[in-house]
Amino acid sequence: MLITCWSVKGGSGTTVIATSLALLFAKRQGALLVDLAGDVPAALGLPDPDGPGIGEWLERPTDIAGLRALERSGGTGLGVIPAGRWTTAPGDPLAAALANEPRPVIVDAGIMRPGPALDLAAAASVSLLVLRPCYLALRRAAAAPLRPSAVVLVGEPGRSLGRRDVEAVLGVPVVAEVEIDPAVARAVDAGLLASRLPRGLARSLKGAA
Repeated sequence: MLITCWSVKGGSGTTVIATSLALLFAKRQGALLVDLAGDVPAALGLPDPDGPGIGEWLERPTDIAGLRALERSGGTGLGVIPAGRWTTAPGDPLAAALANEPRPVIVDAGIMRPGPALDLAAAASVSLLVLRPCYLALRRAAAAPLRPSAVVLVGEPGRSLGRRDVEAVLGVPVVAEVEIDPAVARAVDAGLLASRLPRGLARSLKGAA
């Protein structure tokens, strides 16, 4: 299973959603979290990677053993492959290398753009667009080069757009609605998302997981 989380604007919450989904899977059966955006270690409270990552591997892709050598522990049941340097190299070799991974693979693709993010989203079993109910974001999503499988909607007080509007414009279901919660921001800021996944966030994402 390959789940790629992506957004069309920065600050949408893609890293938090991808990391939280990976933590939920890890508790049940183990999971592999692939970081293309570069913020996963900070969200998990891990040291900044000091070695190669996905970017370096994609520049000269080897076999799955070379990819596994990049994996770091993100906590109980969770493996993390860091981003490394950003690259525009095609992501097809990475998708092929992950095809036989026995654990669920969750990808934090960050903002959708040509290269690994687009290729991993296109190859995913489930392509999840993380979206705030913003008119500008919804316009960008409608014009994106890839239609998602589903949407995780990050709610904001006072917005006039909602689930029905998003589903009507994009033609795909909203599988989870996550409300803005100060507890989530505190957990991320302290690097404690792995040990203190807020209950409200976990409850909202269980359906998507």
